Amino acid sequence: MKYNPYSLENKTILVTGASSGIGKATAIECARLGASLIITARNEGRLGEVFNELDRSFNQNHQMVMADIATDEGLSFLIDNVQDLDGVSSNVGIVVNNAPIKFIKDDVLEQVFHVNAFSHVKLARDLFKKKKLNKNASYVFTVSVGGVTAFNAGNSVYGMAKAAVNSFMKFCAVDFSTRGIRCNSICPGMIETPMTRANDAFTEDDYQKDMEHYLLKRYGRPEEVAWTTAFLLSDASSFITGHALLVDGGASLVR
Repeated sequence: MKYNPYSLENKTILVTGASSGIGKATAIECARLGASLIITARNEGRLGEVFNELDRSFNQNHQMVMADIATDEGLSFLIDNVQDLDGVSSNVGIVVNNAPIKFIKDDVLEQVFHVNAFSHVKLARDLFKKKKLNKNASYVFTVSVGGVTAFNAGNSVYGMAKAAVNSFMKFCAVDFSTRGIRCNSICPGMIETPMTRANDAFTEDDYQKDMEHYLLKRYGRPEEVAWTTAFLLSDASSFITGHALLVDGGASLVR
């Protein structure tokens, strides 16, 4: 066998939020690197399309689990249907339209934290508590530069939720180390996904102007984030834990 510490062969990896965007790209790229995937999301049609697209050239055994892990029922169903995980890519998230702090609505605050923060916390808690993670597994949270290095007006609710997950990751790194489990996060800048374009308040000119804040003068592609996640899931990152890795095209150096 050719030496490759970046390979994911013989690893079973759970990818949440796998029906679109970064989660979809992560599932596809991890399968190309040899992993057996367990993919989950709440949209059955889109999830099925991703499942059919997964590479199988390494004789992997892929699985698809329909579940909305932002609900207690969905989370329990997923936990009951996974085991012996070598890696987790935690991607669940929603976006809402930006609003100044004085216009923050209680329902929006609760919804964003429930999905973007609490679902990640509960999943990690239950996977660890019920010993679904193998020794020396790798856990990767998809966070954001929002609330970590970028503090844009109107983005406080989203940013706070993402910052909470980034902080939680560090606590996981400490607690999970007793079983040799590594925990890290990736902090993408703007990535070309349907979620990125979901904000009706932004025009195409607004997006083009925003790209000027990136050293590479463009937004990232989902697969570029997925490659970073795959690295953190691989043995090539075996001495990295508790780290938040920026994937932002140099934007943090400009802002």
